[in-house]
Amino acid sequence: MAIIITDECINCGACEPECPNNAIYEGGEEWRFSDGTGVNGDYKTMSGDAIGADAENEPVSLDYYYIVPDKCTECVGFHDEPQCAAVCPVDCCVDDPDVRETEEQLRAKKDALHI
Repeated sequence: MAIIITDECINCGACEPECPNNAIYEGGEEWRFSDGTGVNGDYKTMSGDAIGADAENEPVSLDYYYIVPDKCTECVGFHDEPQCAAVCPVDCCVDDPDVRETEEQLRAKKDALHI
C-alpha cells in the first residue's frame, strides 16, 4: 500500500527530503514522474494509463504536503520502514486504505521508477 499524508500535516517539510522516490511534494506543487527518478518517455500508472515522464500533473493537495501514490513504494528496496513516517513529528504519514499493494508490487514499482 502507499502512504498518505493526512490533513493534520503542519507543513514542516521533514518528510520530503527523506523520500527515495521523490514522491512527496509541497501542497500546490505540480509533480512529474521524472522528478528524482530514472523514468523517461511514458510511464504506466497503477491504473494502466500511460503518462509522459515530464508531463506536469495536478497537485494531490493544495494545502499541505502530499504523496503521489504511483511513486510511493513505502521505501521498499531502500529502507526497512517508510522514512516519511519515521521522521514525521505529528504522525500524519499513514497507510493509504485505498491503495493496497504487495511487497512484490512495491519492488516492481521501485524497479520501474529507478531504471
